[in-house]
Amino acid sequence: QTVSINKAINAQEVAVKEKHARNILPEAGSPCILGTHHEKGAQTFWSVVNRLPLSGNAVLCWKFCHVFHKLLRDGHSNVLKDSVRYKNELSDMSRMWGHLSEGYGQLCSIYLKLLRTKMEFHTKNPRFPGNLQMSDRQLDEAGENDVNNFFQLTVEMFDYLECELNLFQTVFSSLDMSRSVSVTAAGQCRLAPLIQVILDCSHLYDYTVKLLFKLHSCLPADTLQGHRDRFLEQFRKLKDLFYRSSNLQYFKRLIQIPQLPENPPNFLRASALSEHISPVVVIPAEASSPDSEPITDLVEMDTASQSLFDNKFDDIFGSAFSCDPFNFNSQNGMNKDDKDRLIEQLYGEITALKEELENFKAESARGAVQLRGHASELEAELAEQQHLKQQAQDESEFLRTELEELKKQREDTEKAQRSLTEIERRAQANEQRYSKLKEKYSELVQNHADLLRKNAEVTKQVTVARQAQGDVEREKKELEDSFQRVSEQAQRKSQEQAEVLETLKRELAASRQELQVLQGTLESSTQAGAEQNSRIISLEQERDRLSQAAERHGQDMAALRAELQQLRDTLSREQESSRTELESLQTQLRDKEGAEQALRRRLAEEQRALLRGTAREAERMVQDALARMEDPAHIGCTGSADCLLSRTLAASECVERLRDAHGKYLSDGTGLALFAHLVSDTLLQGSATSHVAPVEPADRLLELCRQCGSEALSYLSALQDPGTVAGADCSLVTACLGRISTIAEELRPRGLDVKQEELGDLVDKEMAATAAAIETASARIEEMLSKARAGDTGVKLEVNERILGSCTGLMQAIHVLVLASKDLQREIVESGRGAASPKEFYAKNSRWTEGLISASKAVGWGATVMVDAADLVVQGKGTFEELMVCSREIAASTAQLVAASKVKADKDSANLCKLQQASRGVNQATAGVVASTKAGRSQVEEKDSMDFSSMTLTQIKRQEMDSQVRVLELENQLQKERQKLGELRKKHYELAGVAEGWEEDG
Repeated sequence: QTVSINKAINAQEVAVKEKHARNILPEAGSPCILGTHHEKGAQTFWSVVNRLPLSGNAVLCWKFCHVFHKLLRDGHSNVLKDSVRYKNELSDMSRMWGHLSEGYGQLCSIYLKLLRTKMEFHTKNPRFPGNLQMSDRQLDEAGENDVNNFFQLTVEMFDYLECELNLFQTVFSSLDMSRSVSVTAAGQCRLAPLIQVILDCSHLYDYTVKLLFKLHSCLPADTLQGHRDRFLEQFRKLKDLFYRSSNLQYFKRLIQIPQLPENPPNFLRASALSEHISPVVVIPAEASSPDSEPITDLVEMDTASQSLFDNKFDDIFGSAFSCDPFNFNSQNGMNKDDKDRLIEQLYGEITALKEELENFKAESARGAVQLRGHASELEAELAEQQHLKQQAQDESEFLRTELEELKKQREDTEKAQRSLTEIERRAQANEQRYSKLKEKYSELVQNHADLLRKNAEVTKQVTVARQAQGDVEREKKELEDSFQRVSEQAQRKSQEQAEVLETLKRELAASRQELQVLQGTLESSTQAGAEQNSRIISLEQERDRLSQAAERHGQDMAALRAELQQLRDTLSREQESSRTELESLQTQLRDKEGAEQALRRRLAEEQRALLRGTAREAERMVQDALARMEDPAHIGCTGSADCLLSRTLAASECVERLRDAHGKYLSDGTGLALFAHLVSDTLLQGSATSHVAPVEPADRLLELCRQCGSEALSYLSALQDPGTVAGADCSLVTACLGRISTIAEELRPRGLDVKQEELGDLVDKEMAATAAAIETASARIEEMLSKARAGDTGVKLEVNERILGSCTGLMQAIHVLVLASKDLQREIVESGRGAASPKEFYAKNSRWTEGLISASKAVGWGATVMVDAADLVVQGKGTFEELMVCSREIAASTAQLVAASKVKADKDSANLCKLQQASRGVNQATAGVVASTKAGRSQVEEKDSMDFSSMTLTQIKRQEMDSQVRVLELENQLQKERQKLGELRKKHYELAGVAEGWEEDG
């Protein structure tokens, strides 16, 4: 249930997915809704929702409202009770989102107000379920047959419907209706909850109409004038919104929205209630939507249901009678004798009517018996005729189907015959080409490329012939399967006829029951007799038609059998001729394949001989290059890393092409010769580049060149051996060339990576990146300080606050320094560039510009490292020494930035004074970080002081010896670390010199 809630309520601006939407439906086994029924409440739902940042993400809050609305409609009845306690929180959240005038702010505010109104309505009226589905009787019970209750309930429904319409209008006003917003993900996210609103509005409108008719039958029309005006306004809004919704593509596949009548109901006319049709929302069964509801049918009110409703209404509110059934005033003028004569006359008429009724009953019984017997005979004859008709129809249908299949088979056979003719024609063409190939066999070596193309054409034609042979075999198999299906269909038809016979028996039994029902209607016996006579006549006519149809079907069956036999004979003859032609074609194909294989073997031998000769020549070229690398006369040759890189890339591309050619077994002398030339050139250029490179890269470069040469020789040797030519692999050569390219990239001067025209943009980017890094570091320090105050106490909290506070001060000082450096840099560029542009000034003073870039990178990197070290110290995973070193390193980096900025500045510049003052502030802040770090370390060490109270003399002596050993180890380690630090600084100085081009300046 928790997973389902988290999947449904997320921050993505899309409608709920279909698979998640199905999980929301109660009939699909929803973890959300069924979970409320299992636990009889919504405790789990609220426990998950309370952990979501609903006040920080508008889309998340919108989807929460959607899911909560569905829970109130379809969840357990206790969902409302468990949710009432959060009503004030929803109100506060609604007011908060109401301050946002854009995006989902207003939508969330209005939706939360609607949910609060819904909870209040159901709390005041517990008889109404969450989905608002009630019968008319339940609606009457909700008002307790009291006019005052109905009056108040109508007002509450108006308020409820007003909130629904307000949300409806706000969603539509937030969308751009000039575009197809309903097909976009953002538009569907806003439109999805409106399905729940449409369901609520349809019920509220229906109940409001019925309640207003009740009120108008009990109260004066003037009293309800306000109700009518308010209903008329809501009717117009709801009708317009329903019409606009029904035109959206998103709703068309998910829901069928009802249309309200053209004019509102006339409550002043009581009979208008019978014209009212309840609007029912229909959700198609095949539609999987995020807001599916149980599908309801549109029920039309007939005259009987309307009269029942009037009787119930009269029982509740009373009725007015226009006449009195107990008025005997019209009989006061009659005397007693007249009454006696009238009574005797009536008694006589009653006796005569009884006798006539008895006679009529007897005649009706005799007629019914006769009709029953005659009907039984006709039914038996009808059943026999229907059986014969069905049997004839089945047999005719079977024969017609078999005839169609045979026609299709004959057409397929004709197609196969045409394909065989085409194959024979192609075989003759192949024979002509084969004779030409034999004549030109003497020119095979010079024109082997043309021969390969012709060979490919022969292969294609052989493939077509084989496909034709397979088609003929498949057609033969299909004909055998069709005969098998015909026999199976005959068996199925016999079974179906037996089933039809059983169905006719059941229909006969049903007809007998209907006849018994007809016998019970004595009053309509005369009419029934006439109907039976007409039925007898129709049955006789049907019998005649069936007899004629049976004769026609018999003739058709005989014709179909004759045609079927003729088709079978034709098919057997065509199969025999196809089999003979296929065997002759197979013989010709085998002859062609034998000749083709001989030609292929000859061509392969010549290719191998050509490959061996070319490989031997390439091997000699590579060996010559390796020998020249060891020649003392070559030591004086020098080369640049760029030239080496270009030759290496060309050799790598050649190796890739050679690998592709080897994979297709089409390697020729040109590819191997180019490979040997490029590899040799790369080896010589690598040796020349190593003569001017530093010692370590030069050694590695020479070793890789030798290894590349040996791998190339191994590859060429494998190509010369027929047993290993297929498995020869040049991947090792490619790997060696890749490593040589890597060393060449390292040896390239780094200043070449950036064009001089781009130095100006790079300075601005690096300064902006430095400022951004400092701001990010300050934000992270503030975040760490907040976490420390929330989670730490005592000495640890005091130490962390002091350290993070000093780090914050340092970041602020660095920020001021960077701003001052920017101002000074801008002043230098404006005063020194003259008529040139800033980019030209940076390009002209490239060394100074590169110094600024290097200093900016160092400041940004130092700020990031110091924040990481402070984070580790606060978490207890880092050391105070690491933080002190980082703070000193960032102070050194800022000093480098100050020095780079002061190089071209005017001594009397005000910005220079600001920069120097900011530099002093950075130094003071660095001293503060170091001091706070030392103080924190001393506090922690004092807290962790040793306890000597429980230690013996021996234990103290043992720990003293351990401490001395530890001191000696740390002193030795300190000496080694100092030596390592010196080597690192020396190497750093060398690399910085190479990067800045100091050697070139020298």
